[in-house]
Amino acid sequence: MGYFDYSREPKSDIAFVDMKSFYASVECVERGLHPLKTSLCVMSRAENANGLILASSPMFKKVFGKNNVSRSYDLPFDIKTRKFNYYVARRQGQPITLDYVRFIEEWARITHIVPPRMDLYIEKNMEIQHIFQNYASPDDILPYSIDEGFIDLTSSLKYFVPDENISRKDKLDMIAARIQRDIYRKTGVYSTVGMSNSNPLLAKLALDNEAKKTPTMRANWSYENVEEKVWNIPNLTDFWGIGERTEKRLNKLGIHSIKELANFDADLLKKEFGVVGVELFYHANGIDESDVHKPYKPKSHGLGNSQVLPRDYYRRADIELVLREMAEQVAIRLRRAHKKCCTVSIYIGFSRFEGKRHLQAQMKVDPTNNTRVLTDHVLSLFRKRYELGAVRSVAVTYSNFVDESLQLISLFDDIEQIEKEERLQTAIDSIREKFGFTYIQKANSLLEASRSIERSKLIGGHSAGGLDGLR
Repeated sequence: MGYFDYSREPKSDIAFVDMKSFYASVECVERGLHPLKTSLCVMSRAENANGLILASSPMFKKVFGKNNVSRSYDLPFDIKTRKFNYYVARRQGQPITLDYVRFIEEWARITHIVPPRMDLYIEKNMEIQHIFQNYASPDDILPYSIDEGFIDLTSSLKYFVPDENISRKDKLDMIAARIQRDIYRKTGVYSTVGMSNSNPLLAKLALDNEAKKTPTMRANWSYENVEEKVWNIPNLTDFWGIGERTEKRLNKLGIHSIKELANFDADLLKKEFGVVGVELFYHANGIDESDVHKPYKPKSHGLGNSQVLPRDYYRRADIELVLREMAEQVAIRLRRAHKKCCTVSIYIGFSRFEGKRHLQAQMKVDPTNNTRVLTDHVLSLFRKRYELGAVRSVAVTYSNFVDESLQLISLFDDIEQIEKEERLQTAIDSIREKFGFTYIQKANSLLEASRSIERSKLIGGHSAGGLDGLR
């Protein structure tokens, strides 16, 4: 079978658990609705025609054909009137028949469009994590995201299913079924489980390519299934770690399937992709050296804040106000990390009506974590590059870190003034740490264009990296 003697490869009993349409399912349960039979989507700025669809129920996806992370203006109906949107239908090439219009409008009327509640989703996630801990130690659990995670059940199989006549595969399936049952009883949320008696990669592939289509919502892929199942994954992009760009590069090498990738020359893959190419080769053959107990921790390349604005910003002063706030927020996070940055970057995304390419700029700076200095750099970049245009998204990033103890002082610096600023900055940070970020605010935070107070109410990932952890 292939190039490998799988008897020499490490084996562990892995369950990869994914909550089915987690955000949408939680919202359905909270309203006494069935998560699989209700049309519901979670949308930021749900009252806005430019609202972002963050999550949607299986029924919503089936009816409207919308995946997560799309815009409300791409829906085949108007979110306010719930009437058929002929313009969108024509643009998307949809059939405009009386039956189709009636079908969309009937479902639109009973579709729930709700705002996100990250605090609630985090609460439910904690309940699910406690269920995982009923079957494995915390060291055997690796959260993959808020709605999915790996559980190494190798040491749990014999404890929960001691019968020696039952195979490891069947034991793993029995425990996975119990976990699904407990999650549903506790939260009302359905879960899908990819399993493997071999490694985490095969468990993930089992989830993505089979478990979601089975009545039990479980599937097991192990070493003996590599040729039968892994090599027959329909599209390269259905394989973990392969996106559209990688697919195009593989196609240029004559690779159009996972089987062809698994049987390709590993040296040529390394020449084309580097170490990643070798990894793709091994993964295509079902080999995975990752360890749930030693998760990979990527090296931090920078700290940033990005946000999509609630409306188009036309006035230069309004855009600069948002950039000032973001520069300050990221500076606070920089000081909390006890670092100084040597590179400042900005990103400006324009309104879709502008038809303009986004603006990016960066500059090298002397090591600093001073809010005033960093704000000046951010505004300087903006003023040099921005000319005109309605702005809809912005980002500020600091990178190329050094330890905060590093201090560069020239003969022209006012040492006393620098020390005074540092003491003031430390005092403000301490007050905000104790009482909350909004306890001390500039007067311009009360202006209509300001986003500081509004974003301070956001939780987790929805803070867009800006106020996360700042309370």
